[in-house]
Amino acid sequence: MTNLILILILFLLGFALKKHKAFPENTPYVLNMLVVYVSLPALILVQIKKIEYSSNYVIPILFSWIAMALSALLVWLVCKLLKFPKDVTGCLLLLVPLGNTSFFGVPMVNAFFGADAIPYAIFYDQFGTFLALGTYGGFILSLYTSNTSITFKNIIAKILKFPPFIAVLIGLGLKQISLPVNIDPILNPVAGTLVPLAILAVGFQLKVNLPQLVLKPFFLGLSLKLLVTPLIMFGIIQALALKTIAAKVSVFESGMPPMITAGALVIAAGLCPELAAGLIGFGLIFSFGSLSMINWLLATF
Repeated sequence: MTNLILILILFLLGFALKKHKAFPENTPYVLNMLVVYVSLPALILVQIKKIEYSSNYVIPILFSWIAMALSALLVWLVCKLLKFPKDVTGCLLLLVPLGNTSFFGVPMVNAFFGADAIPYAIFYDQFGTFLALGTYGGFILSLYTSNTSITFKNIIAKILKFPPFIAVLIGLGLKQISLPVNIDPILNPVAGTLVPLAILAVGFQLKVNLPQLVLKPFFLGLSLKLLVTPLIMFGIIQALALKTIAAKVSVFESGMPPMITAGALVIAAGLCPELAAGLIGFGLIFSFGSLSMINWLLATF
């Protein structure tokens, strides 16, 4: 509970700081770049060394793809049924399946499940969500936008150059060798900056204005993302009697709010930017309640 309160305070502080003249408009960009290039890679290197190869790590990878495929199908059916415009459909097809399983997910998993659960969150994100951004995401962008500057090849290249993904590969490689010195005393303090930097950036990016025209897809999108998908995933682990921490973290991650990186691509592609901003900003706020509910359900199982 203490960690959750800290996250809420940092989130509100980030939102308050955006009104202070000392912080320029690109503050969240700078904070996110520090997370991407410094904090998250350091955390991955620290945690991945602790991983003992086990079939349990197949669960978060498999469940991440199941959750994304399930939510994509639900979004497509809803959009067809309600005859949403092409830009709204494209926006929802990208932002509902792809969750903020890294910047927001890792700190929240740490807060609710502890540091020992972080490796499962990393596998869920790096080998699930983020790979889907380049494969599934590239397909959706090419299908629903005429912006030729955003291509499948470009997104794949970005994934291969993405520092956290590189850190995963380096960390897996380092497990095979013995380093002459212990680098944990250096990495631990750096990794500890992840939560404050990431949550401050998220709070700073919150936008409270939402056009009335996008209210219906907004509420439907968030309902599918924050409630319907994780509840179905919870039903799956119940049916399979999977009570492991790997399965519970996977269900928890499936309920994360929309991915900020995917939102940036959607906005750049012109796929209903107002809806994208609303899903990201309010999704983060509502997720504090929805994730608490999911955690309560998992605790009862």
